[in-house]
Amino acid sequence: MAASNHSSYKALKTTQWGIGISISLVMIKGLAGHFGHSYALVADAVETGADILSSSLLWIGLKIALKPPDSEHAYGHGKAEPLAALGVALFLMLAAVWIAWHAIGFLTTPHEMPRLYTIPVLLLVIGVKEGMYRYVLKVGKALNSQAVKADAFHHRSDAITSLAALVGVAIALIAGKGYEGADDWAALLASGIIFYNAFRLLNPALAEIMDTAPPEAVVRKVRLIAGEADGVKEIEKCHVRKMGFEYFVDLHVKVNGLLTVTEGHDIAHQVKDRLLKAGLKIKDVLIHVEPAENPV
Repeated sequence: MAASNHSSYKALKTTQWGIGISISLVMIKGLAGHFGHSYALVADAVETGADILSSSLLWIGLKIALKPPDSEHAYGHGKAEPLAALGVALFLMLAAVWIAWHAIGFLTTPHEMPRLYTIPVLLLVIGVKEGMYRYVLKVGKALNSQAVKADAFHHRSDAITSLAALVGVAIALIAGKGYEGADDWAALLASGIIFYNAFRLLNPALAEIMDTAPPEAVVRKVRLIAGEADGVKEIEKCHVRKMGFEYFVDLHVKVNGLLTVTEGHDIAHQVKDRLLKAGLKIKDVLIHVEPAENPV
């Protein structure tokens, strides 16, 4: 299996695994919040429901990104991956606004004290979601996937809302009657944190969609590897852009101007082979050969 396909399948498997766990947590949190009179826990369940919808969107995006190049998409379908990341971030923002709106409404509505059994439920959820965040983020970094990283932050946001709910429920139970609203303030605080994290996820996804240059360290390494090939006098231009899980490279390579076309072509092939085998997740390299000013 090609490296790109392996990365896509691993991302798909991680996403499916996350969706399955999130479905179970929505049911647990929703029932515990409803019968335990904790709006923060109900809001937490809604946020997890948004996780499921956005993760499903991510799964669709990754499936599209997995498709091979065709006549209409010569460079493949990799842009579906950052588009999915963008969708995940927007879903997070919508969930944050929904939670905040309803939390404000509940602050002005008298309601019962949260039940004690909501605390162990929240502790369980926090542990599960934080573990999922760490695992999915590790996979996202290994695959260099903004979409998978965004999905990881979805799990972290879920853990944050659960933590806020835990604090709110604990304050309400310890302080007693008159402090039922602590649960709602916790939901409101969590919504702000979720919105902030979602906003942070937008930039890298938009940057990839707009073909923003990757980190300077990647470009420097490409220049270094290409420049060390036999016959290369200078690397004049080096453009790198990310497409899905991999990079596409455009190079202008200067060689001795007295060489034959065949010799210049062989040098270009050597440069390309070196880059493809460098372990930088480079999908393809386009090389333009130019004569050096000093042919010696």
